[in-house]
Amino acid sequence: MESVCNTAGVVIDGYPTTEHQMNLLEKRSVIPMIILELVVPSKEIFKRLMVEKKSEESLPYPLHNSAQIIAVRNAKYRKNVEVIRQYYQEQHQNWYMIDGFHSKWWVWNEVVKNVQMVNKYMQTYLERIKEGKAACIDKLCITPQELLSRLGEFGQFCPVSLAEAQELFDCSVSSSLEFAAEFRGHYYKMSSQEKLNKFLENPELYVPPLAPHPLPTDDMLPKRLTPSELKSRFPKSAELQGYCPVTYQDGKQRYEALVPGNTDYAVEYRDHIYICESNEKLQKFLRSPMKYWNQKLPNKLPPLREPILLTSLPLPGYLEQGTATALIKAMNAAGCLKPKFPFLSVRRSALLYMALHLKAFNPRSSEYTRKKYKKKMEQFVERCELITYLGAKMTRKYKEPQFRAIDFDHKLQSFLSLRNVDPING
Repeated sequence: MESVCNTAGVVIDGYPTTEHQMNLLEKRSVIPMIILELVVPSKEIFKRLMVEKKSEESLPYPLHNSAQIIAVRNAKYRKNVEVIRQYYQEQHQNWYMIDGFHSKWWVWNEVVKNVQMVNKYMQTYLERIKEGKAACIDKLCITPQELLSRLGEFGQFCPVSLAEAQELFDCSVSSSLEFAAEFRGHYYKMSSQEKLNKFLENPELYVPPLAPHPLPTDDMLPKRLTPSELKSRFPKSAELQGYCPVTYQDGKQRYEALVPGNTDYAVEYRDHIYICESNEKLQKFLRSPMKYWNQKLPNKLPPLREPILLTSLPLPGYLEQGTATALIKAMNAAGCLKPKFPFLSVRRSALLYMALHLKAFNPRSSEYTRKKYKKKMEQFVERCELITYLGAKMTRKYKEPQFRAIDFDHKLQSFLSLRNVDPING
């Protein structure tokens, strides 16, 4: 707590390594501006320990660097560091991981880079605040609680997006302060680096009294509804009969732009419920609800899409909807391969190949069944190729065995053995 440490800073090595030590620092308001974790595999740690033991001088007293002590310390560290790291990342966003597998000079340079970066953010912040300007608050270890307590008139909505395009861009989805700034003692969050730069340059244009658009009251803000919240609104029905308001408006309110919404993307605005087609359309509605909320449907609407049971269709329709795609793929494969099994007709060979193809690529079958029939199909194709091979290698005149191809006799015997064999299970 001395002035020298407060101004020049202090380095704490190997601390905190337990939750108790972390809580002690927090209780005394000791928040490290930057925490550097050297990430080194356990195997490398013990490898370096052995090298150190060989090179160190013989001392009259024992050192605390035995393999047993290091193993215990390493195990304790691995056990506790996850909780500590998560806490500092969530509360202060000041945890940086450095690959300690490199040389100590490389590690030193990385440490210096990180420290210089944080110092630059701090110095820039202090200089701009002293001059009465807006300043970025990233890398300043600001906790989520402090952020909420000092939010400006726009909460976590981007003031630049609201002023320029009258868009309600909610920045609360991200806990990062990369695009957050302080002005006149209040915090503001922007949606992008471009918006942050604009705010830092002319913050007076985006905050009262010069801000062109105030933030709507809570009851006038759109709210996304989860499926369970949507069910709890029953018997209230969705506006536009469940059609997506964004698709309809962006499609210039044409008949073909009437697309049913998805209940996973529901939103409530001005005590009305709207169902959007996708998450992209939902985000559009949340940003610009005034553009999409007050619409009317045309007199002529598309027919309702009611689910039809496959088994309720007549036989031709059932086959078309249930097996047409699989049959087309099997027929196409058979047409490309043109299978001919030994001692079987072309018709029967093609039918057997298609049957195996349907079994091997049936999406409703288990992985084991599909693999089983894929192997059978490969074996079937391999036997079909015997005819092509023997037709190309066999000659009219007799050849001595030493003048034949190496695998000719084996394939010839395989071909002859298939005369009375089941082509699928044989």
